[in-house]
Amino acid sequence: MTTTTNTVPARSTSLPITPTSLWRQSWIMVKRNLIHTKRMPEMLADVTFQPIMFVLLFAFVFGSAIAVPGSGNYREFLLPGIMGQTIAFTAFIVATGVTADLEKGIIDRFRSLPIHQSSVIVGRAIAAVLHSSIGIVVMAVTGLAIGWRIRTSVPEAVLGFALVLLFGFAMIWFGLLVGSRFKTVEAVNGFMFTTLFPITFLSNAFVPTAGMPSWLKTIAEWNPISSLVQAMRVLWGNGPAASEGAPWPLQHPELATIAWSVLLTAVIAPIAISAYYRRTTD
Repeated sequence: MTTTTNTVPARSTSLPITPTSLWRQSWIMVKRNLIHTKRMPEMLADVTFQPIMFVLLFAFVFGSAIAVPGSGNYREFLLPGIMGQTIAFTAFIVATGVTADLEKGIIDRFRSLPIHQSSVIVGRAIAAVLHSSIGIVVMAVTGLAIGWRIRTSVPEAVLGFALVLLFGFAMIWFGLLVGSRFKTVEAVNGFMFTTLFPITFLSNAFVPTAGMPSWLKTIAEWNPISSLVQAMRVLWGNGPAASEGAPWPLQHPELATIAWSVLLTAVIAPIAISAYYRRTTD
């Protein structure tokens, strides 16, 4: 007597991999960064407490000692400058985030996944812009509380905020370049502080350039931060227009800001992407 045994093949427990678009993968990376912020709210200190501190310190401590020719309200003169400084520090956020992920081996884990490697960059960039946008909103609310107002039309007001975000997008590539080149977060912090602080203070962000020495005044007037800040002041009605002898970037600050943003992106972005890919394929 024989017994027939039917062998049932084992079912595969692995799930099929469904291809997704670059945009969907990038959005997942954005949500990853936002989840980090949700779990560690102290990461928002640089776009919440720090902007409020700068606004209050400059408005009430230094404001009484700083005279702005053609503008009787230093607080309105100040707010666009602090917003320009905050959006420039978008590069800081990107650089420290990229370096931290490289240090911890997170990027190596992403490389083992069937995803576009560029989605990591895009996701980090979008998350950085959202992060800095929180600071812009916080400063706007703080400014309204101390007397700052937008005194122009709604389209001009929107254009001013759009220029801020456009310049922030350009600064993202600088942050990606620095984050890909430096090995530790401590090195990134040191480099960014010694780079971004002089760039933002050597401008018209906090004081008029008229009282500067001639050589320093020329540097400040051609500083991209000065063009951005002057564009916001003009579009929001927060400061005097440029004098007749001012250079072209201050005479046409909106066009100059767009030109600077495009130029910085065109020059730095290819170098930054190349540095990132070299760092992640070593």
